[in-house]
Amino acid sequence: MSELKYLSGFGNEFSSEDPRCPGSLPEGQNNPQVCPYGLYAEQLSGSAFTCPRPTNKRSWLYRILPSVRHKPYTAMHCGNLTENWDEVEPDPNQLRWMPFTIPKSSEKKVDFVTVKHNPSFTQSSGFTWCFNNSDGDFLIVPQQGEILITTEFGKMMVEPNEICVIQQGMRFSVNVFGETRGYVLEVYGAHFELPDLGPIGANGLANPRDFLTPVAWYEDREVATGYTVINKYQGKLFSSQQSFSPFNVVAWHGNYTPYKYNLDNFMVINCVAFDHADPSIFTVLTAKSSRPGVAMADFVIFPPRWGVADHTFRPPYYHRNCMSEFMGLIKGHYEAKEEGFQPGGGTLHSTMTPHGPDRDCFEKSSTALLKPERVADGTMAFMFESSFSMAVTKWGLETCQRLDKSYYQCWEPLRKHFDPNWRPSKQ
Repeated sequence: MSELKYLSGFGNEFSSEDPRCPGSLPEGQNNPQVCPYGLYAEQLSGSAFTCPRPTNKRSWLYRILPSVRHKPYTAMHCGNLTENWDEVEPDPNQLRWMPFTIPKSSEKKVDFVTVKHNPSFTQSSGFTWCFNNSDGDFLIVPQQGEILITTEFGKMMVEPNEICVIQQGMRFSVNVFGETRGYVLEVYGAHFELPDLGPIGANGLANPRDFLTPVAWYEDREVATGYTVINKYQGKLFSSQQSFSPFNVVAWHGNYTPYKYNLDNFMVINCVAFDHADPSIFTVLTAKSSRPGVAMADFVIFPPRWGVADHTFRPPYYHRNCMSEFMGLIKGHYEAKEEGFQPGGGTLHSTMTPHGPDRDCFEKSSTALLKPERVADGTMAFMFESSFSMAVTKWGLETCQRLDKSYYQCWEPLRKHFDPNWRPSKQ
């Protein structure tokens, strides 16, 4: 939908009103006695009221009816969603999942929220459900198929090689166009921000102006059968009914918004002399912990770039990390494991679990002619990295039947090159 419009910038103080209702934003105050057009004023707070100004997040929404008008929430069947981390024993092994299959049109439908049979939703028929996460933020990474995300703030079209963030408490619905698959990272207790640049300087990595926020769009619609609002709260799903569209916000202003970003806009920083720089140079977004320099979660990408380092083994080095690393592949082939790791699949290397290039990658790169070369053309891999250990559910280890139990074998052919008689060559 190329006609969709966006506001540019990361964390900016934005204001927007649907052009069908000019002047719907109050002037000079947030909460007038009577709002323009007879709207209700409602604040959405993404931080404590008393947070320092640089970290204070809130938006004011001017809507046809307030979100408080709904029937009581009732518990839902949560499907594969679980908070029981004791179903299976911890597993410190290297884990890899094959791409998840997409149900055929003749099979039962799945949706973004419940992954079970549901009516299919189309833009023409309108949405009859929405979702909000009361627990944390969602970072959504489409891998196949574009998705139209309708939010209280407006609409975003998000395609593979783009990401979007729906922050805590924001209501949204997802519309798909054909076969669709992707990844979601959820963070609690902190919002994503741009990493500090330090010696890099004022520019580089993900530039603020490339982040896009939707403009106001509303629907004034009631449905006799009701809308379903699904709320993820304390790890469980609850549903509530209301008669009117949750996307009835005519105007809004603030700095607490959903947003999207095109990964092609990332300005790569890389080594230009020798050695392999740490993957932190590819950080797009970070959710900081209370410890300086340690993230609850980083979103890192491995985009197309030049490799020019001399006297260097250029692929990722063998590694044991105090952080947990989940990797996904949007398209192409990952340079350290060109076989087995497929788009739509994933790997998890938990805290202190060793990992690194497979045998073919090691042998090839150890003898390669070190000339300038393009790396990862046609590829986009990413990593969710966290200072926390990542538990895997019983569904992920057993029920899904996509776990590649032969993953460890990609390192089995590594052979010993040790030569106790080696001496430096004379110059």
